[in-house]
Amino acid sequence: MKTTFKTSGTCSKEINIEIEDGILTSVNFVRGCDGNAQGMAALLVGMRADEVVKRLRGIECRNGTSCPDQLAVALEGLI
Repeated sequence: MKTTFKTSGTCSKEINIEIEDGILTSVNFVRGCDGNAQGMAALLVGMRADEVVKRLRGIECRNGTSCPDQLAVALEGLI
């Protein structure tokens, strides 16, 4: 399944996500801190979506959220 999630309160504007059988197969942040986003994506690909949510939900950067938190919010809506 491929989807695009519009973020809220972060530098990134959207996250392109691909999940197969509950496993993250691709994550791409549009805008934001490119190096951090690429590093996070590289670490998360191959991980179960529910585990990603457990690890990232609630991480704050600004505005009470962060790019990792927004990814967790997006995944919660998919799993």
